[in-house]
Amino acid sequence: MQRIAIIDIGSNSARLVISHIYKNGAYNMVYNQKEALRLSQKVDSKNMLTEAAFASTLETMRSFAYMCKIYKVDKTIAVATAAIRNAYNGVDLVSRVMEETGIQLHIISGNTEAYISYLGVINTLDVNDGIIFDLGGGSTELILFQNRQIVESVSLPLGAVNTTGMFNTRNEMPPNVFSDVNFFIKSHLERYPWLRQQGLPLIGVGGTARTIAKMVQRSKKYPATKLHNYALSAQTFRSLFSKLRDTNLEQRKKISGLSNERSDIILAGCSIISCLFDISSSKKLIVSGCGLREGLFFDYYYKAHDLPVVADNILSRSCENILKLYTADTSHSRHITALALNLFDSWPKLHGLSKSNRKLLETAALLHDIGITINFYSHARHSAYMIQNAQLFGLTQKEQVLTAVIAGWHNGVSKNYFRDKFYKELLTDDDWQLVNKLALLLALAESLDYSQTNQISNISPYLDKRGAVIKIFADEIPSIEMHQIKDHQNWFRKIFGTELNVELANE
Repeated sequence: MQRIAIIDIGSNSARLVISHIYKNGAYNMVYNQKEALRLSQKVDSKNMLTEAAFASTLETMRSFAYMCKIYKVDKTIAVATAAIRNAYNGVDLVSRVMEETGIQLHIISGNTEAYISYLGVINTLDVNDGIIFDLGGGSTELILFQNRQIVESVSLPLGAVNTTGMFNTRNEMPPNVFSDVNFFIKSHLERYPWLRQQGLPLIGVGGTARTIAKMVQRSKKYPATKLHNYALSAQTFRSLFSKLRDTNLEQRKKISGLSNERSDIILAGCSIISCLFDISSSKKLIVSGCGLREGLFFDYYYKAHDLPVVADNILSRSCENILKLYTADTSHSRHITALALNLFDSWPKLHGLSKSNRKLLETAALLHDIGITINFYSHARHSAYMIQNAQLFGLTQKEQVLTAVIAGWHNGVSKNYFRDKFYKELLTDDDWQLVNKLALLLALAESLDYSQTNQISNISPYLDKRGAVIKIFADEIPSIEMHQIKDHQNWFRKIFGTELNVELANE
């Protein structure tokens, strides 16, 4: 096992993330620490980091170094961004950090920061074209990508902390100040005509974007708390920003979803996003919970494992990681997946589902048994919870919930899901019908290898005058599997309105 530490010293805060990489290639995060530094506010008139900046950074880095020692970290990747990059004495601070902690901080350029943030986004969001903005305390990185490849990028010296300081928007934002802020921000953005993409989605990285999503979710009583891949319209954003502009600092501290440490810089951060909406004519903001730190990890991990740094299929890659993380023997899961997909592909007239739903069945089949890690009894329910909360990339939030329920029903329908408030508010009647059909296909596939001996090597499903037929190919009579299939005949008849027949290929 290898232990990797990622350290990001930003203009607003510093982060330490420690991840384990196991012998089978699986990885997961085991520790996360955040410290508020506000380095952008600790710069004097000569653009020098103050003694307070040195003291707080060194204290934080000593804490990070101690935690790296506790976790027996094998490799540390540490970067510093805008505040240290732009300060005349940033190099001196880096030297002090090395002397006192042994950690080598690398001051990365704005273009490098943009590229690494892009890696964090493109490997966790299934979006082909868009404009990424990584809005930090002292800078904003902008990246245009098309067909999942970078086309243009730039780093601008506009951040939530330094813009707050320039225009004194900490407490409130009078109309004339709002106009001045807008003019200042747009004067920077208009230098880059490639931002005018007529409607490409904005993808937001950083604390401001996450806070916006959190406030919107709370205001709408959204049943989930996950921020990554949460989308909101430009109109929703503008409505929220309009309300924020009419508040003072004390009032904002009481807004659900807006933390005290961000309530003083949220107006400036939202102003930058508002101008980006205007310039890009975008109609949607997608929030990414992954950015620079994830990009640093992916860059290291994929190169170490000889994989493309931009995944062709992020859903497949994240599924593989989860499967290896929680399943000692993956052969059964892969066999069940092949059987389930065979049923789906062979019976399109029976289930009447679009091909876009195939990935839900494939994902649920691959991960249907991971709950055994917790407890074999009720493991389907545990699998559902784990899938619902896993870092499963390539699905929308709703698709991930659907996948969780499909896996949760692979031993049969559980009415508890209908009664649970979370599912009731997120899923429609049509969604439940979809889940029922895909869960039944998964349950049939699971029955076809119930003994986990791979006794049934292949199947040939088809439809005839008798109804639905599964022709089984096996060297011996799979008595256990045949018995299990019969247990689902009533469910099959109820869902598909026809009989399920099973025959051996040698009959």
